Amino acid sequence: MSDAGAGPRPLPTFRPDERVCGNCKLWSPHSEDHRGWVGPCRVYTSRGLFPPSAPICDKYAPRGSAAPAPVVSSTRTRTVRSVAPVVVRHRADPHEVVDLEGLNMTREELMDIFREAAGLSDPPLAGKWEGGTVRLVPGNPELQAKDMPIDNLFHKVTMVRDRIRVLEQKLNAHPKLTDAEKAEMQGYITRVYGSLTSFNLLFKEKGDQFVGSKGDE
Repeated sequence: MSDAGAGPRPLPTFRPDERVCGNCKLWSPHSEDHRGWVGPCRVYTSRGLFPPSAPICDKYAPRGSAAPAPVVSSTRTRTVRSVAPVVVRHRADPHEVVDLEGLNMTREELMDIFREAAGLSDPPLAGKWEGGTVRLVPGNPELQAKDMPIDNLFHKVTMVRDRIRVLEQKLNAHPKLTDAEKAEMQGYITRVYGSLTSFNLLFKEKGDQFVGSKGDE
């Protein structure tokens, strides 16, 4: 919290190109604690309150970008059912806009959130690595090298990334941990992200990459 009588600390500012939650319109400031300003995400509400310097997720929306307009249907068709029993299968329009407490998103975007939480996200591999191979060459020349498809390595890297994100969400929403304990563990998670930045060259989209603290390797 800020010192008594000193007033609230100014909100931190970031360069427009910095990929942090503070530059995302889904994050909003709420209050101050020992970490400075903290606030919630309108999509990942289970994360609780966290600083604007947190790394972005796949729903990153830069401030100033337009939100999708809601789709209003003027008529609703009704299915005429016969006397005989009929099984009707309704396929939802993936582009239909749903309203979640003022946040408009399509059904497909909502499903992306569910897939992310369940570890089912599938970010694209950078084009230059498609069909490529990783070769592990032992120091002993008498031993045989081992080849691994880059697709397999990339899949394992993305699985690690998704599990860490779920762990981060559960940590921030844990009811028994103090803010100090959450901040300490969040620091370790950020260092883990930093240790994995070597794999960022495999990701096609920059928003899918690992983001750690400055100086982490």
